[in-house]
Amino acid sequence: MYRYHYRAQLRFDIEPQSYFRETLPQLRARMKEIEASHLSLFSEGSCLFLYYESPNEEVDPRFLFAGCEAALEQWPGENMTREWVPMMDIFHYQMPFGDVDWRPASKKSAKPFARIARLKPDKVASYVFYHYQYQEEKPGDGDKYGIIALNENLLFFYSEQPATIAAPPYEGMLATSATPRDWAAAMLPHFIPWNSSTEPPQLWKEISLVARIDEP
Repeated sequence: MYRYHYRAQLRFDIEPQSYFRETLPQLRARMKEIEASHLSLFSEGSCLFLYYESPNEEVDPRFLFAGCEAALEQWPGENMTREWVPMMDIFHYQMPFGDVDWRPASKKSAKPFARIARLKPDKVASYVFYHYQYQEEKPGDGDKYGIIALNENLLFFYSEQPATIAAPPYEGMLATSATPRDWAAAMLPHFIPWNSSTEPPQLWKEISLVARIDEP
């Protein structure tokens, strides 16, 4: 099972809830065609954040959202047109493993939930280091489906509620125990708060769920 995360930018005159509601039938059909599932689309202002899963590698969001190009801004940086920018997995509580069932059929799907945060540019490497250490020292320490993806200095944290807590079918890559005990204190210097004049600092901002399709 592969897990995908993307970021996109809406054009200024597009309202995400109404626009993407009309695309759901076509989206569902395309998901079925390429075996994508558990798709969630979130928004914050004009920013879009996309998550989905598939047993197939290289499942392109341009195919899933074909016909939506006019609603999205173009991103530079590649030798082809692109509206969806991939975000990098920098932390997960668990990962799909071998032939072990990633989503047991007996378990009902929980509600998708997402938050975003901003890192100080000079703290990105430190944040990734700490999270890799935590991930490999304590696999399965939180929601099985919780995952953090990064683009530039922007973090996208996808999870589900209620959380699924289960021991992973594998061992972490590290046998050390160096993860800071006061995790919140260790993380605080890494963030640019969303609020600049009030306390306590708002480090993570919950974002709105625009569309959700579990099974096509």
